[in-house]
Amino acid sequence: MKKIDRERLDRITAEGRRAAEEREQGYRAQALKLFPWVCGRCGREFTRANVRELTVHHKDHDHDNNPPDGSNWELLCLYCHDNEHQRELEARAGGGTADDRGSAATHNPFANLRELLGRD
Repeated sequence: MKKIDRERLDRITAEGRRAAEEREQGYRAQALKLFPWVCGRCGREFTRANVRELTVHHKDHDHDNNPPDGSNWELLCLYCHDNEHQRELEARAGGGTADDRGSAATHNPFANLRELLGRD
């Protein structure tokens, strides 16, 4: 069995993280210049004091697709960004899309309300 070179693995991982952080700083700075500091979902407004909580979401989920006009980005607060990615994961698991809102409810909790109230 081949021995794992932990130092090499750590170095590769660190280089990958640095490259991702540099790439993120580039498109994040650009997005913050292009768009108002408002969450695109919940409408929360941000200032210099809390702008660190405003993230750049890639609409097509491809972090390498960064057109200079920002057409693949939207600014989302941490909570809405997390929710967007959770919806995407759930849609993949269920075979739908993140935009699917699901079908209408099939259960009617008031179906026998008239009988329960004793009215005909």
